Amino acid sequence: MTSSMVPTLDGPRLQPASGGPARQLVVILHGYGADGADLIDLGRAWQGQLPDAAFVAPDAPETLPFEALGGRQWFALSERDPSEYRIGAEAAKPVLDRFIDAELGRYSLDETALALVGFSQGAMMTFQCGLRRKTPPAALIGYSGLLPGTDRLGDINTSSPVLIVHGVEDDVVPNYHADAAEKALRQADVDVNTHQLSGLGHSIDERGMVLGGRFLEQHLSGRRAR
Repeated sequence: MTSSMVPTLDGPRLQPASGGPARQLVVILHGYGADGADLIDLGRAWQGQLPDAAFVAPDAPETLPFEALGGRQWFALSERDPSEYRIGAEAAKPVLDRFIDAELGRYSLDETALALVGFSQGAMMTFQCGLRRKTPPAALIGYSGLLPGTDRLGDINTSSPVLIVHGVEDDVVPNYHADAAEKALRQADVDVNTHQLSGLGHSIDERGMVLGGRFLEQHLSGRRAR
């Protein structure tokens, strides 16, 4: 896919709560059938810990094939098997890469000030893209998702720390995917921290928001514009 053929993404944004220039950038990726507005409140929850961060939650590039339901997708889901996840995430990666490059340029930031956060299908994109950026982001967080291509990690950059948060009661993306992702990432020498939360289904609760906020604060504090 050439650059001219790659769709342009956009979505809701939050400027730094401090009122000053952005020193960090947090890109939040929604799940299948949702849009950026569905997750931008995560940024609001984390602004107190990261007052110098800009947050953006882009809408995925594709509409759902059944338009009556609304919402968007990073890639189509029909078979819902590992090969479909891997192929779909690989195909969508250039769209997200170009968006991230543009956002870093907007704020005059480099990758050391970048964090990617994703939920469900957005977590797949967080891992697919974030682990393969030329310069590793400061932090990657995946909620209720999975790692595409667990057997194809030879091209990843292992320097980004990863947080995985998954509900034990998740009946959409079963929590064994968290175990599989952790195992594969550890074998690839990635620093990964996994939390499986009891009583939680396919969603993000207050416990998950707290874990994510602490992780971002730990890895983004002090990151500045270039």
